[in-house]
Amino acid sequence: MSKDVKAQQDSKRSYHSPRRVEQAAATRRAVLTAARELFIRQGYTATTIAEIATSAGVAPDTIYATVGRKPALLRELVETAISGTAQAVPADERDYVIRIGAATTAQDKITIYAHAITAIQQRMAPVFIALRDAAATDPDCGALWAEIALRRATNMRRFAADLRSTGELRDDLTDDQVADIIWSMNAAEYWDLLVRERGWLPAQFAEWLIDAWTRLLLREGRPSAQPRN
Repeated sequence: MSKDVKAQQDSKRSYHSPRRVEQAAATRRAVLTAARELFIRQGYTATTIAEIATSAGVAPDTIYATVGRKPALLRELVETAISGTAQAVPADERDYVIRIGAATTAQDKITIYAHAITAIQQRMAPVFIALRDAAATDPDCGALWAEIALRRATNMRRFAADLRSTGELRDDLTDDQVADIIWSMNAAEYWDLLVRERGWLPAQFAEWLIDAWTRLLLREGRPSAQPRN
């Protein structure tokens, strides 16, 4: 093969590669969007790959090649909802985790995390509720639910230790108790009760978490107005 021909082929590959990458990304987004809507509307178990493919405008084989089977789709929906990006992001690399680590007071750390979890729940809560319901009957979903629950608990114990390092936490609470309090109140179920069922605004929810965690966990919890409807 001559150098000129090889150069032309390399040029064509370079020219078309970004387009192929963008097309693959667009297909993946369409598949995940369709899966999210169907899982939330009619439930994980009742949703088929064929229905997702029809909604996304692709062939079923494209879904398997792009993301995977239904459990893989649900995992991707949960992970991307947490990260707020098109891909899963490890906890230590998330922007809000980095900002929490850089903050020097417990109050600032709590405020950053409360706003972060509020943003996350707006994306994740409906998907997480669908996962919880599917976990009752689907072994793959049950394993994913248990994995994420354990990961959340582990991360909250790290957060509790970080708060403890400021010297501002109550002495009568252990780090495990602090972690469990935050773990229970940052759950999708807690968000669902207050925001979806009781009609709280996301901003109210964030301010409530800040106020509640400050009062419950810190030595000198600040007084604050209660959330208003």
